[in-house]
Amino acid sequence: MKTFVKILGLASLVALAACDSAKENQVENAYENKADALDNQADNMEAMADNLSGSAENAAENAADVLENKAEATREAGDKAEDAVEKQQ
Repeated sequence: MKTFVKILGLASLVALAACDSAKENQVENAYENKADALDNQADNMEAMADNLSGSAENAAENAADVLENKAEATREAGDKAEDAVEKQQ
């Protein structure tokens, strides 16, 4: 019985690993990398805003918010692109 359970568990892990194709992973990684780059730009903008004051600080913080929104939109687009690739298979 233990051997059967081990084989069943191993088969389940293999099936889960096969769920995402290489192309799905490639699409997901590309969008995630772009979103991470936008998040990094937003972090840099927020750090710069800390060194400013008044309207310049507000402008930098607003620009950082825009970048964060773009990062989120990029992640959502990546999810949709990954889903589209999955449906093609």
